[in-house]
Order: sequence, then structure tokens, then C-alpha cells
Amino acid sequence: MDVAEDNFEKTISWRMAGAAGQGVVNVGLILAKTCLKEGFHVFANSENPSLIRGGHNYLTVRISNREVKSHEKFIDILVPLNQESVEKHVKSIKKGGCVIFDDKKIKISDSEKRDDVTFFSVPLEEFAKKCGGIILENMVAMGVTVGIMDLSFESLSETIAKIFSKKGENVVKNNIDAAKLGYDYAKENFGNNERFKLNKSGETSNNRILISGNQSIAGGAIKAGCKFMSAYPMTPATSIMETMASQERNYNIVMKQTEDEIAAINMAIGASFCGARAMTATSGGGFALMVEGFGLAAMTETPLVVVISQRPGPATGMATRSGQGDLKFALNAAPDDFPHIVLAPGDIEDCFYRTIEAFQIAEKYQTPVIILIDKFLSLSYKSAHFETSGIIVKRESMLSEDEIPDNYKRYRITSNGISPRTIPGQKKGMFTASSYEHNEEGHEDEDGNNRIRMAEKRFRKFKELSKEIKPPELIGPSDADITLLCWGSTKGVVEEAVRILEKEGIKVNYMHYVFISPFPEEKTKNVINNAKKVAVVENNQTGQLASIIKEKTGIDVDYKILKFNGRPFYPEEIVEEVKKIVEGD
Repeated sequence: MDVAEDNFEKTISWRMAGAAGQGVVNVGLILAKTCLKEGFHVFANSENPSLIRGGHNYLTVRISNREVKSHEKFIDILVPLNQESVEKHVKSIKKGGCVIFDDKKIKISDSEKRDDVTFFSVPLEEFAKKCGGIILENMVAMGVTVGIMDLSFESLSETIAKIFSKKGENVVKNNIDAAKLGYDYAKENFGNNERFKLNKSGETSNNRILISGNQSIAGGAIKAGCKFMSAYPMTPATSIMETMASQERNYNIVMKQTEDEIAAINMAIGASFCGARAMTATSGGGFALMVEGFGLAAMTETPLVVVISQRPGPATGMATRSGQGDLKFALNAAPDDFPHIVLAPGDIEDCFYRTIEAFQIAEKYQTPVIILIDKFLSLSYKSAHFETSGIIVKRESMLSEDEIPDNYKRYRITSNGISPRTIPGQKKGMFTASSYEHNEEGHEDEDGNNRIRMAEKRFRKFKELSKEIKPPELIGPSDADITLLCWGSTKGVVEEAVRILEKEGIKVNYMHYVFISPFPEEKTKNVINNAKKVAVVENNQTGQLASIIKEKTGIDVDYKILKFNGRPFYPEEIVEEVKKIVEGD
């Protein structure tokens, strides 16, 4: 790779850190949107404790002229808004990086000083007070950032004006003024600094938006024709219901905040029973309360989409952290055997398209479908592009009144397991639906032979779906030194790790699972049997995907790369573990 190409692929990671209430996340997203406006690609994610105010918070924005799919372990620019933030993050700064801070508030100790890091002292608090109050020091620091990165102040001011427009002209003016003081100070005192500049790729951002995983899921639900959502707020899924609520009037949606998760799933089942496409969203603890209702949807063959955004458990666990520990729970929720359809989007674009797919599957096969994500994917932001022109939303397995036979049987035994469906109010379409095992008419029936017929009918739908789903794709060279298997939100981190490893001469290929159930058994066998070495990458303690592979294929995966401290992987961590495996022989 020549110097020009290497410079083109340069990325800058910026981090603002402070206490809750200091506007760390909101201001960071302003930077992300400003960079997007300038034509760059961005990826942003935050970490914060489960506190309303106080505690340590930080948001990292990674900016590049190529698509970036995750954060990285080390940063280029640190903006600490309190003393604790210096202590926690100064060691994470790359060689040649910088700290933007107010030396009247924050002291850099001898142990924190680094010869390879520049400390830019700026009177953040003084400038903030001039513009309306100390809360604006984050915006002053934003101006400094834009200045040393040589971004357009016009783009920043337009972004600020758009975000704060509903708060009035005075608020907009104060924020822009604060940012301008920081920007001018940086230009006057810190000069031109090539270290923090990125070459523009020539792309425009007209076809990209900054969006989170949760917002993407809500967008996919709306595109799929979802007209009812019921949910109880539970981190990290809450912003799905917030996004749906914000669009109620625009898309004729009902978003109901319920008293608890039990009511949420039962309301969604009721809405779907009546013909509306419906969903609910929660985290693992909330889904624990929903499990009985989930089984009800399966028994009554009612379409339903359930989003589970994982966080570490058990019990309340770590409410604002991330993990992938609910996979087996999702696969086995509710008593007895019935088809569990579980799909795990891999990135923010995937959240949109897979949500549409989940609604299509739920209705076609008349079954509940789980979308399994996690906090990292839910609440990370990415500059993303969505192609919607070719999306066709189908309503399937619904009978019109002219199609309903005189001897209508709601749960009629069919070759593919899918029975003709009516909704309340249709002539000749009346039937009984309850939580009990039933016969074709829906009446309670505990006869052993009937039980077998109905159980087999439900599973025939699962077999049909298995034929429909495309198996995952193995990406990378066929003669790779190692094959990585991953699922859900680890996709982007693995892809970034593969880029690093390839530059270092290590051949890697990878396969990302979206559908965990139905599971692609044959494809998995072929990939593993043809690989030199295989490792699973998971954010859980026991390697749950690895155990599912063992269950379905009888094959033990060679290695497990696991992380379960409540934080997502960094690409560098995967790189380090892969090197140990490859170079271990």
C-alpha cells in the first residue's frame, strides 16, 4: 500500500468524556452529523453507567473517508470535561494524539503527561459563560475540534441550528456562539495540524443518514407496515418505542406504553390477532415476563415480532452495558417444543432490512419471530444508506371474505403447516382460539393423536422456512489461515479486525450468522470441515453459538474468542487473539 492510499484510509477517533448531564452524547452526535455533512463516514458509540445523573460517561466518534463498521480501541482526540475523564482515558490516546481541556479546571499530573501527546489548553468554562452558561463548555470544545480537524464551521453551525431549532433562536445562537469562540481559538492558537485532518473522498453524504440500530429497526417496522406497537420502557430497547411514537401521526401507527411487559406482549398479540402488523420490544429481563405470552402467540399461530436488545444479566445485571448472553434463552423461551425463529442483525443497515423480513416471515408462517440485538447495536450510530425502491411488502395467508369456505377451519392440517387465516369480523370466518392444545376448528382437544398432528403441523412451517432462507456466506480467501464464525453485532468488529489482519499478512475468512434458528447446519459443516482453524467470536461467557454448532452438527469448534465484561469487542482484541491462535503452532 502506497502512502497516498494509506492516507486515504486514515481514520480519526474522537472521544468526549464527563459526567451524566454534561451533554457528552448529544454534542458527540453533533460532531458525527457535521462530519457526515462534510462527506465523511462515521461510527459512534457510547458507554455510561445506569445512573440518571453522575457517573462516568463517554462517547466515541470514529470518522473516515471510507466506511467504518465499528469503534477502535485507541483514540486520536480526547475531550475530558472533568478530572476523572483524564485519568480514565489518557492512556487510550494514540501516539501523536491530543487532549483538548481547560487547564483551570483540569490538572494533568506528571504521570498522565505524555511526550507523544499534545495537550491543547482552552478556556472552555470562560468562553461558555460568555455565551450563556457553563453547560456550553462542551460546545466550545466542539468548536475547537472542528477547528483542529479543519472542518467547515458552516457545516457545524448548520447542524447546531437544525438540532436546537425547536428550543428557540436564543438557544441556537448561544450554542453557535460558543462553538465559534472555540473554533476561532483553535485556528489562532493551534494553527494547521495535518495530524488531525482527513482527505475528503469526493463522495457526498446525500444518500447517507446518521442512524442508530434501534432507529433502524423502527424504520424497518414502519416500512413493513407495522401499525401497532406496545412496549414498556427497558434499556437498551426503549428508543425503538420512542421512535415509533414520534412517527405515529406520520404513518397512522398506534404506539402504546403499557404498565409492564406482560401487558405489552399480550396487547401486541391482540392487535395482530385482529389483523394489524404488530410488535413489541424489550431486553432480556422484560422478555422473561413475556415468555408465557410468547408461547400463546405460538399456540394460537398469531404473527408477532419481538425485539430483544440484550444486556448483561442475570436479573437487572448491567442495564446500560452490552452482551450476547440471551441467545439460548431466545431459542428455548416458553414451555415445550415449537418452532423458535430467531434472527440477529449484524449491523445498522441489517437492522432495517431484517426487521422487514421478520414481519414477512411472522405473517406468512403465522408465528412469533424474535429479532435479537444488543446494546452495542441498539445504541451505536452509523452513517448508513438504505435502498428501499425494490422492497415489496406482502400480506400473506390472509383470506378475503370471498375465499372463506363454508366449513372454515382456522387450524386446518396442511402440507406446509400454514393454515388459512381470518380476522375477527369476517363472514364465515369465526373460530375459537385459546392457549390450549386444539383441533382444526380451534376447540380444546387433548386426544393424543390430535396432539401429534398439531405439533407436527407447527413444525412443518419451520421446515418450509428453512428451505426459504439463504445460508450465510463465507467471506474471504478459501485458503485462509483461520475462519471466524460470528453472529449479531460482532459482525462489524470482525470485519474491521479482518482488515487489520490482512494488512499484517494473515489470511482470514469469516461467516456471520443472521438466522440462528432455523440453523444452517449443512453450510456450517462444510465451512468448518474445509477450514484450517476455526474460532467463534461472541460477547458471552460460555460460547453459546459454539454450543449450538455442536448441538446441530456434532462438531466442536477449535477456539473461542469471548468477551463478557459488558463491553463490545474492539477490533484490536480480536486481532490479538487471532494472532495467538495462528502463530501458536
